[in-house]
Amino acid sequence: MILPSHAASTTTHVLYLHGFRSSPQSTKAQQMATLIATQFPHITWWCPQLPSSPHAAAALIKAGTADWPTDRMAVIGSSLGGFYATWLAVQRGCKAVLLNPAIDPARDLAQYIGEHSAWHDPAQRFYFAPEFVDELRALEVGPMPHPERVWALIAQGDEVLDWREMTARYPSSHQVVLEGGDHGISDFESHLPHLLAFLDLQPAP
Repeated sequence: MILPSHAASTTTHVLYLHGFRSSPQSTKAQQMATLIATQFPHITWWCPQLPSSPHAAAALIKAGTADWPTDRMAVIGSSLGGFYATWLAVQRGCKAVLLNPAIDPARDLAQYIGEHSAWHDPAQRFYFAPEFVDELRALEVGPMPHPERVWALIAQGDEVLDWREMTARYPSSHQVVLEGGDHGISDFESHLPHLLAFLDLQPAP
């Protein structure tokens, strides 16, 4: 597989952003956390629990990465987290890995206004307020200024999002489009070698 050319700087800071109703306990987040802890313990890793308010989530992300070096940071975003990751990549110009990214969450989540249970802890409840739809619209960004710094993993079998919309959103970026698959990318672990190569993570000196 030919990977895109991108900044030669080795990634030293990695942010993982989970999706709607998800958490740092998601399978993909846990797989990445374990990988970083065991193989790249010198890497700064952050996977926060995102607030249900998009405005608050963006503020948390911005504050938490404010002192991260742009040329050596990367963000990984899944589903709604992919939308946030796209926003951050445009803001900072950093590398971004997008896993079945949400393209128009303001449209898609408008039907989910109300109370919901957290996916990994059904006893935990949160409220998705009407104003959150406008907050999502406020985070929409245009074309990627550095499309070569984006790597998207998209499943044609995604049962939640339209894979055609995802591929069309990042036309100049490197994409791996899976035949079949699912929204959660159940075989995510098999794609980690390509993801790591794109991020250019290096072992501790």
